[in-house]
Amino acid sequence: MTPDELRALCLEFNDATEEFPFGPETSVFKVAGKLFALSALDSEPLRVNLKCDPDEAVRLREEYPAIAPGYHMNKRHWNTVTVGGLPDRTVRELVEDSYDLVVAGLPKAVRLRLDRP
Repeated sequence: MTPDELRALCLEFNDATEEFPFGPETSVFKVAGKLFALSALDSEPLRVNLKCDPDEAVRLREEYPAIAPGYHMNKRHWNTVTVGGLPDRTVRELVEDSYDLVVAGLPKAVRLRLDRP
């Protein structure tokens, strides 16, 4: 998966936005103002921080060498994923899971507006 493909994937979700609060080199992807993905898209190797259920986060880290505790994030709830170390399908699933986890924590009215009850 290329940086452009990762950006497009993150932006394909309802109400997803890209912001640069840490400078132009770090893309922060949000839904309804809440962070669900963070990446320096021009870094080598390409990595992305994604929110994850704590139990699932531990399982994924054990299963995949390309998944580590979230760099500069709460390591219980965030993973850093080395994109090239995983199949594109797996990366897509992890990004969607992160988005869904963040949406699940939003107020019901916002979730309904996003078509994610």
